[in-house]
Amino acid sequence: MRMRTTVLRTLLLGLCGLLLLPVGPAAAADNGTWGVFPTPPAGAAMTDRAYFFHQGAAGAAIGDSVTLLNSSDRELTFRVFATDAVNTPSGGAFALLPAETKPRDVGAWIALGPEAAGTVTVPPKGRKDIPFTVKVPQDAAPGDHVGGIVALNTQVEGIQREGRVQVGVKRQVGARLYLRVPGPLTPALSVEDVRVARGAPLLPWTKDARATVTYTLVNRGNVVVEPKVAVSARGLFGRRVLDRPARGPKPALLPGQRITLTEPWPDSPQLDRVGVEVRASAAAYPGLDSRAGTEFLAVPWPAAGTLLLLSGAGVALLVLRRRRRAAPQAAEPVPDLAGAR
Repeated sequence: MRMRTTVLRTLLLGLCGLLLLPVGPAAAADNGTWGVFPTPPAGAAMTDRAYFFHQGAAGAAIGDSVTLLNSSDRELTFRVFATDAVNTPSGGAFALLPAETKPRDVGAWIALGPEAAGTVTVPPKGRKDIPFTVKVPQDAAPGDHVGGIVALNTQVEGIQREGRVQVGVKRQVGARLYLRVPGPLTPALSVEDVRVARGAPLLPWTKDARATVTYTLVNRGNVVVEPKVAVSARGLFGRRVLDRPARGPKPALLPGQRITLTEPWPDSPQLDRVGVEVRASAAAYPGLDSRAGTEFLAVPWPAAGTLLLLSGAGVALLVLRRRRRAAPQAAEPVPDLAGAR
């Protein structure tokens, strides 16, 4: 009975693995087995466009075509869909939403041709061209709208174990689509939630102290921004203890998105009061500048704790020694002055 239950549990877990299909961020263009990209010009084998770039006013209809290329030696079947793009919260990588998530922006404006209805089968070493139309709504907000067209392989390519559940893995590849709706452009970038996490050696100054500066970038405008970030820090009396000029660009930050980034600091101060500042800018928008900071007290706490403990023990011994010296004096008899008379 126990063996039968174990087998049944294994079959159920395998079935759950087929049903629970996590979808990771879509990579652009090609994964080595198949690719998704803008359709090349007539007669050309390759495209000169890395992504789709279009501009259309509210109410416009823009036509284009996407190509699925099968580089493998076997037939592949895909589910093709349009969706919105986001930045991953940690690290800010470009990602396209999975098929299970309903798009709310440009992904919802894309109408794929009838060839994409159901599934699309591409022969070995073959390709399939699928026309589509971007129908810009009448109330579309000015600025950048970013999404993509994704091909999801319907075949389970592997099994991953998550705890006691086996999860089937399917891969997807997507081509990015950038659409700009004409109108007022308002680039806006802010730095928020600057934090510092420290790690110091047990014995101060025997090794370098390490710290990590964590901060959040938020795109509050309506255009894509490629931020450059500078990190600096000053200690007591204005001493500069960290000076990292603007580097980048960091991952392209889409409108309305926020990302959390980290900056390692391998030789941070071990005894100081430090103020850290993170400054973000963008080369494409010279007037764009945002700053935020935080302060922290750098103290070698293990050593300070040990010193405090030793000091406390020393004080206790001193008090105990004084009490012992005072005890014999308190025990001496008091002379009888009356008897002496």
